[in-house]
Amino acid sequence: MSFISVFDVLGPNMIGPSSSHTAGADAIARIAGKMMNGKLKEVKFILYGSFAKTYRGHGTDKALLGGVMGFGTDDIRIRDSFKIAEERGIKYSFVQGEDDTDMHPNTVDIIMTDSKGTKMSVRGESLGGGKARISRINDVEVDFTGEYASVIVVQRDKPGVVAHITKCLSDRNINVAFMRLFRESKGETAYTIVESDDRLPEDIAVKLRENQNILEVVVIEP
Repeated sequence: MSFISVFDVLGPNMIGPSSSHTAGADAIARIAGKMMNGKLKEVKFILYGSFAKTYRGHGTDKALLGGVMGFGTDDIRIRDSFKIAEERGIKYSFVQGEDDTDMHPNTVDIIMTDSKGTKMSVRGESLGGGKARISRINDVEVDFTGEYASVIVVQRDKPGVVAHITKCLSDRNINVAFMRLFRESKGETAYTIVESDDRLPEDIAVKLRENQNILEVVVIEP
């Protein structure tokens, strides 16, 4: 039996009328924005289900754009997301995706491009009460929420990489809440996602990158 808290019903402090369509959208986009190491220059949002139908009226568009720029759910700058993005030289667009009954009704694909032309695609779902789930990174199916301190390791799917990751975590006494490996196919690009109850040490990304088969490390604090 699952229990619903008052927070789940009321949602977080937020700018906007809906915990699912504004706070959840902001949460998805903030996680996505943290995955970009370069300066964001362009972002395209592809909206599905109820997101696509009501995004203008519920402020989902402003929340998504504000989130990808790092604004929290209660940041009043969300109201001026369009203006601020333009001032920062960020191009943005919103596109309605095709209906898919197998997809969560509050789903968005966020396609980001940095100043060097590097692209990253993140799919997120707004689950209600301001909570979110990331379900895809660059066409690889994943599953994490961003509610914990997280490390996202982009790696070649080679022997010894996971052992290196676990050793780095163990050497720094990191208490692992969840650790999962996701990959498209054997030997290709894979993602190891580690979620911890504790704040992550500042040098964890540097130590993880010491393995030649680790391509990128992203640290996300909740």
